[in-house]
Amino acid sequence: MQITVIRPGELGPAEIAGWRAMQEAQPHLASPFLAPEFTVAAGEVRRDAFVAVLSEGGRTVGFFPFERHPMGVGRPIAGWVSFAQGVVHAPGVTFDARTLLKGAGLDVWEFEFLVGGQPWFAPYATLEAESVLIDVSAGYDAYLEQVKANGPRTIKTAMTRLRKLGRENGDLRVELHSENADDLRRVIEWKSAQYRRIGRPDRFAQPWVVELVERLHTARAPGCSGALTMLYAGDKPIAGHIGLRSDTLLAGWFPAYDADYSKYSPGLLQHLLMAKAAAEDGILQMDWSTSKGDDYKQTLRTGGHMVAEGCARRRSAGAALYWARNTPVRRARQLVLDSPRLHGLADRLMRRYGSLRGGS
Repeated sequence: MQITVIRPGELGPAEIAGWRAMQEAQPHLASPFLAPEFTVAAGEVRRDAFVAVLSEGGRTVGFFPFERHPMGVGRPIAGWVSFAQGVVHAPGVTFDARTLLKGAGLDVWEFEFLVGGQPWFAPYATLEAESVLIDVSAGYDAYLEQVKANGPRTIKTAMTRLRKLGRENGDLRVELHSENADDLRRVIEWKSAQYRRIGRPDRFAQPWVVELVERLHTARAPGCSGALTMLYAGDKPIAGHIGLRSDTLLAGWFPAYDADYSKYSPGLLQHLLMAKAAAEDGILQMDWSTSKGDDYKQTLRTGGHMVAEGCARRRSAGAALYWARNTPVRRARQLVLDSPRLHGLADRLMRRYGSLRGGS
């Protein structure tokens, strides 16, 4: 196998067409986060973004987008904000992980949302979780009946709050994709405030994240287009969702809402109304990646697929040093994730920290 490393912007029309064909041939690779447009956009905002082009017998058989960090450490391209990761490859092709890393100039490759169908990375997975998949292929009414069975009390409460929100604030309206730049800025501000409230790192404090979102907001490609969904009550924006879509799949990314309307559960209401708008626009599935905890997304799901977290490595001094530095931290984190009690305690501490930071 021949491996050539290039910058994303060096991908030519033939390579992009081949990349798309590989995605179309295999449903588990269909996510917009795995589309060439996402990789190219990431390359425009990050200097450490690269693509390993894999060839056999003069034929391109795969693409491995990655970031190259110091000391031979690799991460998924735009990995901090990418919810589908892995090699996009031709059907039936197999790889050796260590050969792939060596060809890419990496000692290790960390992953957090590795999609299925990547057996070369499977031995390195340390955690698996099931994604939240919302299937609206049979129409919104059929979907709503299914989720009523999942959580009748949650859906009944949602419908009550939906009517209350409209009655007290004006007729409700959902726009599946708003091209309004003010709406985009508003949702970013809401999301930043939410990160601070719950004590999590604010992704939008990083200029490259904002620039990536702005670039993809206006992207229009078969496998990766911006989808800024807005919920209005009257003329007032209540909630929004920055997502990415293909022709038939909507990928969750950054949901947010105006905290002044939190008593109406606007996040839940928007997801329900967004499912309706998506079904009417020909979208068959909404992929919300993983969702830890017993929240409303678990009620809204109709199925899911497994994603994995871990770190692939080859036999090298750099990989050994990485293992020694990071394995104790990973084991401690895994202990917290595996224990509902510890996970709940950590979440409460982070929220407390967020509230104190916001107050100061």
